Amino acid sequence: MNKDYILRMKFNKGSSPTAANSEVVGGWEVRPGGMLVQKRNSDCNHIVPNIKVRVKYGSVYHEVVISSQASFGELKKLVAGVTGVHTQDQKLIYKERERDSKSFLDSAGVRDGSKIVLVEDEVSRERRRLESRKNAKLDKASKEIADIRFEVDTLSKQVAAIELEINGGKKVVETVFLSLIELLMTQLIKLDAIDADGDVKLQRRMQVKRVQKYIENLDMLKVRNSSLEKLQQHQKIYKNFQKQLEMKKINGSSNQGQVVVTTKWETF
Repeated sequence: MNKDYILRMKFNKGSSPTAANSEVVGGWEVRPGGMLVQKRNSDCNHIVPNIKVRVKYGSVYHEVVISSQASFGELKKLVAGVTGVHTQDQKLIYKERERDSKSFLDSAGVRDGSKIVLVEDEVSRERRRLESRKNAKLDKASKEIADIRFEVDTLSKQVAAIELEINGGKKVVETVFLSLIELLMTQLIKLDAIDADGDVKLQRRMQVKRVQKYIENLDMLKVRNSSLEKLQQHQKIYKNFQKQLEMKKINGSSNQGQVVVTTKWETF
C-alpha cells in the first residue's frame, strides 16, 4: 500500500463510522467517515526514534538529526541553522518532489540516511528582502515622527503659556510669536519630507494637522496681542490726559486771589 495517498474505506449501508468502531490495521487507522490514514503514535511512553538525514545544498552535504515523525517545516528550521538559508526561502526536494512544510517526514517515506535536496527560492528571497527594506523604512519613518511629536509637545506648552499671558492682559513681545511660528514651520517641513505608508502615514497626517492648528492659534493670539497693545496705548493716553486735568485744577485753585504786578504798559 502506497503511504503517499489517503485511502477511503467503503462501509456497508447502516454502518456508523464513529471513533468507537475505528480500528488500526498494519499501522493505518480508520477515521470517522471512512478515511484510512497512517496512525501517529500518541503514547507518551513511546520513544520516537531520531533519524539522520543528509541535506544537499549546492555541492555540500549537511547531516541533520531530527525526529522521525517531525514535519518538513521543523526540518527547515534546523536546515536554516546549518546553511543560513531562511526557512521562507527553502525548497526541500525529496524524491524529485517539493515537500510542503506541513507534511511529515515519515509520511513522505523519509528514513535514516535519506537524502534531501535544498534549493533556495530566489523569488521568495527577493520578495522577503524587499519586505525587509520596506519594514526598515517604515520603522525609520515612525521614529522620525516620534521625534517630531516630542518637539511639537514642547512647542505646544509655549503656545499655551503665551495664550495664558494674553488672557491675563499681559502684552507679549512680537519676536516670541515669530520664533515659535518659525519652529513649527520647520516641523512641518520635516513631516513633509517623510515618506510613509499605512499606519505611519496616518500618524504623519495627524501631526501635520496638529502643527497647523498651533500655527493658526499663534496667528489669532498675535492679532489679540496687537489689539491689546493698542488698548494699552489708549489707556496710557487717557491716564496722561486725566493727570493733566488734575494738574490744571490744582494750579487754577492756587492762583485765585493773587495780584499780578507788571512794569509793562500798554501803548495808546
